[in-house]
Amino acid sequence: MLVMRLYHTCLSIAGSDSGGGAGIQADIKTMSALGVYAATAITAITAQNTCGVTAIQPISPAIIKAQIDAVLSDINIDAIKIGMLHNLEAAKVVSDAIKHYKPHYVILDPVMISTSGHKLVEGETIDFIRDMLIKQATLITPNIDEAMLLSQCNIQSEKDIYFAAEKLLHAGCNAILMKGGHLKGKFMTDVLFTQNDKPLVLKEKYIDSKNTHGTGCTLSSAIASYLALGKNLAEAVIASKQFITHAIKAGSLVTAGKGHGPLNHFFDPVPLNIHTHIST
Repeated sequence: MLVMRLYHTCLSIAGSDSGGGAGIQADIKTMSALGVYAATAITAITAQNTCGVTAIQPISPAIIKAQIDAVLSDINIDAIKIGMLHNLEAAKVVSDAIKHYKPHYVILDPVMISTSGHKLVEGETIDFIRDMLIKQATLITPNIDEAMLLSQCNIQSEKDIYFAAEKLLHAGCNAILMKGGHLKGKFMTDVLFTQNDKPLVLKEKYIDSKNTHGTGCTLSSAIASYLALGKNLAEAVIASKQFITHAIKAGSLVTAGKGHGPLNHFFDPVPLNIHTHIST
């Protein structure tokens, strides 16, 4: 009998944000704050700050593959979070890795448009994500703009959210967390849609803050982290909604740049969670 002490682990496959508020940096902060060990595979390097993105340098597909292989061939990863895939080659590498390694959980945050409106991916990449990757993911977490690109529906209301989600489920999605934060209203409303259960509506009062850079990255990373810690999908989504709400509140009065600043991921950090695994 072999007794091992292990971390709960997540792999983030995403782009790097030089300003530290989104992308790989936000993923590492989120996972660490929740007591999960974070590994990474960087897909692109961006030059950005709180005001916007000024340049993007894609990482070669061979290096993206090498990073993913290095991690997954060595470390027991409980969940994978996927963020920005800047081009078709990167998206195909990630899709092939999912087929090969068959991870327990895959959370796909289809990062396509920045907060400042900068398009981050190429057209053919959007098609591949729509036709292939969304079917491989446990959950996708699009914002309104991304959901419109994927569903090819115009979304202006909560009713439109339901229509777009049903279209994506019919197209092969396993589950979708439709984020309504970009819709104007008194509440920040997200809705979890799955193939078999009724929609789960999550509402929080709107928080008046300009520091919302990286909210999508943070939310998807939190969901991956809670899944890695043993929660089921609905529990992970509920806990992640609470986490990001607290992170926005905690960072709302802090100045960290001239534009949309980051969240406060470390409002209540916990130590790395260690569990015991027994094999015979």
